[in-house]
Amino acid sequence: MINQTFHHRLLALHYVLPVPLNRLKPLLQVDPDLATCEYMTTHQLSRLLKLSHQRAQKFKESYRKALETPLIQAYKTHNITPLPYDHPNYPKQLNTLYDPPAVLYAKGRLDYLLMNYHVAVIGSRDATEYSQQIMSYILPPLVKHDMVIVSGLAKGADAMAHQFTHDIGGKTIGILGHGHFHQYPQENSYLYDIMEKHHLTLSEYPPYVSIQKWYFPMRNRIISGLSHAVVVTEAKEKSGTVSTLQHALDNGKDVYCVPGPITSMLSLGPHQSLLEGAKPLWHGYQIVEELLAMKLNK
Repeated sequence: MINQTFHHRLLALHYVLPVPLNRLKPLLQVDPDLATCEYMTTHQLSRLLKLSHQRAQKFKESYRKALETPLIQAYKTHNITPLPYDHPNYPKQLNTLYDPPAVLYAKGRLDYLLMNYHVAVIGSRDATEYSQQIMSYILPPLVKHDMVIVSGLAKGADAMAHQFTHDIGGKTIGILGHGHFHQYPQENSYLYDIMEKHHLTLSEYPPYVSIQKWYFPMRNRIISGLSHAVVVTEAKEKSGTVSTLQHALDNGKDVYCVPGPITSMLSLGPHQSLLEGAKPLWHGYQIVEELLAMKLNK
């Protein structure tokens, strides 16, 4: 049975200090139920949470206020479901990360998180029609085999992946680099509506957290961490897409790159990743066959 008291305290803690689980572990090792956190001294909190004395004092005051706030009910009002790291719907594959999210905030189809296969499809914000053409070869076989398409709800290739998956009757998850009360970019507001009504959006940040550029690299580790395979369509040599691929390669995930025209700057990222160990991809059935074979061999 879920310990609601612990979850209420964890949500209050995360509301005040929205950091990954590894940052909270020293505190949880000393106070696993968060039963004494609110009574700790500023010095103790500073040491356990690696905060300055001033920030620890501010944290203590804010945490006590947050404990008095019915956060779960407030989130429910906005159709947001918090998933602490020990929640049944929290994706187990994220536990392999060095810094897994302490809490995920979900809006939409929670059952998507428990499905057998998740495949990330990502690429440049400046993706061309070539990415759109690629998806017509890659996505239908994945959707046919009930694989969930994961991307970052950015403009360009991410938006194409979500929209195409929706259009052909598939399932898709959008990973946000900010809280649910914000939408970025604004031009994707129509897509947010589709995702929240028919699919799933997911963030490691409480809903109020605004858009900051350094949150997006953090989002990328969740995209690769959640997914069993990662596909890139087009990307520049140095980009967020390439950093996601590198994270996936470093963590032993299957990484696929679609070769592109050598005249295009957006082919440099995939081609470089192919040199570093990614697999060339030209059809979605390549992924289907490898993932199904992997399951049979387990």
